[in-house]
Amino acid sequence: MGTLDRIINTLKSEMENANTTKQGSKAVHNNPINTLKGWFGETLTEGELMLVKLFGRNGKVLRNIYLPRDNGGTSEVDVVFISQKGIFVFECKNFSGWIFGNEKDKYWTASLPNGDKNKFPNPVFQNATHIRWMRYVVGPSVPLFSIISFSNRCTLKHITLQSLEVKVVHREDTYRIVREIWDKYPDALSENEINDIYEKLKTYTNANAETKVSHIENIENNFKEQDLICPKCGSKLVLRTASKGANAGNKFYGCSSFPNCRYIRNLND
Repeated sequence: MGTLDRIINTLKSEMENANTTKQGSKAVHNNPINTLKGWFGETLTEGELMLVKLFGRNGKVLRNIYLPRDNGGTSEVDVVFISQKGIFVFECKNFSGWIFGNEKDKYWTASLPNGDKNKFPNPVFQNATHIRWMRYVVGPSVPLFSIISFSNRCTLKHITLQSLEVKVVHREDTYRIVREIWDKYPDALSENEINDIYEKLKTYTNANAETKVSHIENIENNFKEQDLICPKCGSKLVLRTASKGANAGNKFYGCSSFPNCRYIRNLND
């Protein structure tokens, strides 16, 4: 199957999966645009890894690995590159705008040209979670390298990292960062071990529609408190009660940075 055929078939599949999927009496609506953006970013990252292989750093690539968690849920790994050095674990972000983030913060920010600022979960934390559950599958002795890959369309304006083993790069820098890690670390896996790990992880790529929907629900539940972030300054929103005026006694969300920030949100918003 050619590249164009793959793209067309994937588009059809994603649009079909974007329809409402029901579990019991509950309906879940997937956003086809976000799903497509994620798929496209992962596809481009896989393409960059083909370039890595072309220049002699051989390995095996897998995408969309749904690893089991101890709570019955799953942890989805975007892309992995299994090599003699270990496993390169990629968290792919297909954003535009200016990106601001600190490894220790719970949320990062994408600042768009129109002034909008969108918060999103810290991808370093996300990939650390993926790596944690991957260790249960591949074992504690296999080296795992965390790489956060952002779209070439964005600007990594201010990224602060404390961990030397974590890399945050543009997608176009995939070859460079893999080469740097490759040249720094000794070989850790034999060809047979690479094949064994590949086959083991491959079994977790065959997730059915129910597993994928459940994974999306878990993400929404885990990060629903993201909605309680002030859109003006990024501080937390806290539940308060109006003490005077026409709304006295009514509860609302107010910015924790008050009085420096006076943003409020009604409970029903």
